[in-house]
Amino acid sequence: MIPAFKSIRWRLQAWHGLLLLAVLAAFGSTAYYLALENRLRRVDQELQRRAAILLSRSLSAFAPGEKRGWHFRGEPPSGMEEGRKLSPKGGGRPEFPLDLGDGPGPDEEFRQPGEMRRPGGPRAQPLELRLSAEEQRLFEGGSPEGFYFKILTPDGNVSQQSTNAPAHVPFPLLPRSPSASLLRTRGELRELAQTMPRDLCLIVGRDVSSEHSETQRLAGWLGGAGAGVLLLGLAGGWWLTTRALRPIADISATAVKIAGGDLSQRIGAENAETELGQLAGVLDSTFDRLEAAFAQQVRFTSDAAHELRTPITVMLTQTQTALARERTPVEYRETLEACQRASVRMRKLIESLLELARLDAGQEPLPRAPFDLAQVAAECLENLRPMAADGRIELQADLAEAGCHGNPERIAQVITNLLANAIHYNRERGSVHLKTYVEQGGAVLTVADTGMGINPADLPHIFERFYRADKARSRAGGHAGLGLSISKAIVDAHGGTLSATSQPGEGTVFTMRLPAMAAAGKTAY
Repeated sequence: MIPAFKSIRWRLQAWHGLLLLAVLAAFGSTAYYLALENRLRRVDQELQRRAAILLSRSLSAFAPGEKRGWHFRGEPPSGMEEGRKLSPKGGGRPEFPLDLGDGPGPDEEFRQPGEMRRPGGPRAQPLELRLSAEEQRLFEGGSPEGFYFKILTPDGNVSQQSTNAPAHVPFPLLPRSPSASLLRTRGELRELAQTMPRDLCLIVGRDVSSEHSETQRLAGWLGGAGAGVLLLGLAGGWWLTTRALRPIADISATAVKIAGGDLSQRIGAENAETELGQLAGVLDSTFDRLEAAFAQQVRFTSDAAHELRTPITVMLTQTQTALARERTPVEYRETLEACQRASVRMRKLIESLLELARLDAGQEPLPRAPFDLAQVAAECLENLRPMAADGRIELQADLAEAGCHGNPERIAQVITNLLANAIHYNRERGSVHLKTYVEQGGAVLTVADTGMGINPADLPHIFERFYRADKARSRAGGHAGLGLSISKAIVDAHGGTLSATSQPGEGTVFTMRLPAMAAAGKTAY
């Protein structure tokens, strides 16, 4: 059992869960603060509109000298940053619809209650604004969402207020400037403070608890929806990771069974188009080759033991017979000759096995050079003419120049073996046709006979070691069934191919293809 912190599934799930949680948290927080900001912005716009109305009404209550710089111009602006002191000369856009004229900049010190009287100016006097019925309705109503206003003197006393204004409104900290203005939040109250002539301060506010409540409800909905999406994402991620990693579990289970000795097991991935599906397909092919290799090894061991048992049995029988009683010199000689023949056969078999082992391991030295395949084939043909004459087999040749690159001695061994088989398995007074030519840049050699042919069921196995289509006759002739296996191993080591086609009763054609001389540079012949 793999620990959770080491499991790929749990790691993927944890990573996906954290990533999804971070995205949902960022989205929910952004949506919450944007919704709250939009609601407060609408409240701020209403506060500014009402403050502009009150300031415009207040101009008629002041002396002409006090009105300098307090001319109303235009509609209320669309918004104001909370807590920002505004001035037309302070480097920023004025948020209030008033032309405030010249005055101290925003860098002046903050004033406290009792410090608002400008040098040389009159003491602040109470102010009574005359509002129309429509304007009064802007500040009426007993609901918590109703707007209210207060006009405070520098001493903090109330000069005028609406009926729904809260009892205690602290004096705001404003710069010593007639253009000063700021927005502030006190608990559930949102207020706009603005300086007025005579060092008075106008405060327009509203209870924003309903906005906060709506935003809290929105936060609850966002939290619930986020939790649902998170659970759905985790469940979907678990399902996807389980489905995606299922081939890994299948691969592990199959590998365990194969390691236990059951080579017939296969993964059998359902979706071969995915990466793991393709890996499972490759492993299945590897397991197929592994099973075939083990089966071939078992068959090879059995056949090798069988082939070696025959000459050893002959030697033991002959020696036991000779030692059973006294023999004549002639009988001893016959025994020794039989043992010699068995030993020669066993030596040939062992040499063939060693040659195959070296070829399989790539340890067989194969010095290569350019040569003419037709010339090598002609020499092999001449060497086997006596054997063909004994069997009354006609040898025919059609040898065209075919340059290739390889080891001519090893290729001669292959050609000799193919010709010997064609002569040995041919019918009486048959023929063997040897041909060389160039095709698609490579050298090609064919050996065709008019013999008995090979059964279609045996044809795919003729290059296997110790395989004999006619087992009784092959063993009687002293053949172990390794000649074609060695020939194919030699041709494979040259990068070529060796194949066979046959029709029972008509003959067999062996075709050898070798790469051209381009591998080591072309040489003209």
